[in-house]
Amino acid sequence: MTRRTVIIAPPPTPNGDLHTGHLAGPFLAGDVYARYLRASGRPVTYTSGTDDSQTYVVASALRAGLEPQELADRSAAQITATLEAAGVSVDGFAPFDQGYRTTVLDFVTDLHAAGAFRLKTVRFPYVKATGEYLVEGLVAGDCPVCLLESRGGLCESCGHPNNFDELLRPRSTTDPDAVVTHREATVLVLPMEEYRDRLTAYYASHRDVLRPHTEQLVREALARPLPDFPVTYPLSWGIAAPFAETPGQVLNAWAEGMAASMYCTWWAAAQQGDRTDAFDAHWLAENDIELVYFLGFDNVYFWGMTHLALLMAHGGRYVEPHAIVSNEFYELENQKFSTSKGHVVWAADLVAEVPRDLVRFYLALTAPEHSRTNFSRAALDSLASSRLVDPWNRLAGRVAELLDGVAEGTRLPVSATGAERAGILVDRFRAHYELESFSLHRASDLVVVSLDRLLKQAERTTAGDLPATADLLLSVRALLACAAPLLVDLAERAEAAGMDLSLPGRFTPATPVAALRLPTLSTAAGAFDAPAEPVDVRV
Repeated sequence: MTRRTVIIAPPPTPNGDLHTGHLAGPFLAGDVYARYLRASGRPVTYTSGTDDSQTYVVASALRAGLEPQELADRSAAQITATLEAAGVSVDGFAPFDQGYRTTVLDFVTDLHAAGAFRLKTVRFPYVKATGEYLVEGLVAGDCPVCLLESRGGLCESCGHPNNFDELLRPRSTTDPDAVVTHREATVLVLPMEEYRDRLTAYYASHRDVLRPHTEQLVREALARPLPDFPVTYPLSWGIAAPFAETPGQVLNAWAEGMAASMYCTWWAAAQQGDRTDAFDAHWLAENDIELVYFLGFDNVYFWGMTHLALLMAHGGRYVEPHAIVSNEFYELENQKFSTSKGHVVWAADLVAEVPRDLVRFYLALTAPEHSRTNFSRAALDSLASSRLVDPWNRLAGRVAELLDGVAEGTRLPVSATGAERAGILVDRFRAHYELESFSLHRASDLVVVSLDRLLKQAERTTAGDLPATADLLLSVRALLACAAPLLVDLAERAEAAGMDLSLPGRFTPATPVAALRLPTLSTAAGAFDAPAEPVDVRV
């Protein structure tokens, strides 16, 4: 039996809707991989939810003049709608409900009972005037590792953690005039050094599915003492910590991550008809799922070190991740997306203005896989038109011309050479969709160069030469099947017309290809697809 793959896109913080930078990262990558697995006949559950406990919700709500819960609820609804509008095929987007809280509390209570946590007295940035401890999204300062601007907990630039009083020049993110001092508090921590050997062994056996920047961060982290991870905080926002030693404290939102992912998996599996009594059932080691994270580089330390240690602390009860696929930042006009500065393109607005297939194609082509890349609306319009829409529609028109006089759906035999070449094309795409070399950029670029090759083949094919036309059709069918994880609406229209877009292991001449006209693409959002008409493709 084929192992089920569980794909996790880290739950977004519900302090606003998703902008295009969010969409270009884990969500699109996870969606493409999930669609590829489904087309290959491999069972998959793709899931996420929202991370309501983050202090960024509090900080953003204060700036917006809203109650934190009001902002979280509003943002969760916006995020869900945006993912659907962008064609992100999560099997279930879990709510932040009592089931979520129960899963989190069970997860940390079991660890507490097993003696996994330690009491530790530490110093936090503190605002005496308000009696407020500053952690995570409530505090800014300079990273002690790279010296760049950072928020509390983790530096998004270098990826290294900064706990307690480690930020240099700490200041409040909600009140720039607040006088920040330091104050001690006793919290529970996870002693990360106790997991050094297991973390080192894990990464020694998983290097083949890590991107270079992630591998570098892991190497740097393991080269120095692993800092204790705060499990509780002296705050009021979040899930109340159930421990007698830390009265009045809440759980660190980052301590929820693995339990939250378990609950998201349970929720999504239930939508697929696989409902279980235990929220963590799918993650149990004996169920042997293949667990895959798609995440931004700024989340790598927590997901790849802290969360992994929390799983290990359960003594082998749970599965460990098979792969962690990270991405870098996606910029807007060569500057970082910034909601507060109004430097943002909302994903929902973009897919309302531009056909989402074109948006997905462009975001994949410019995906920030190994370094920062840039979003430009002008470039989107130009590249999508010149590299996708125009050549595809010319190919569709030429196919319609070659099939003139052939009844729709007629089964045409293909040659051994035609079957072999279609199989080669599928193999090339598989190389870009499998985890060891997963790349949205290379997959979308392969769409471009394959379109060019097939258009030239179509131009060389003589009208009335049905064997050559059949071979061309098979390769076009293979290209569309391989592009389907990216071009979801084009694929849906092709399937509605009767085209089989599953991804076989190999094509054979024994299976004929159906004579079907191809749907076309438009640059206008909401444009209805019309049957292709023959066009002049001479150059």
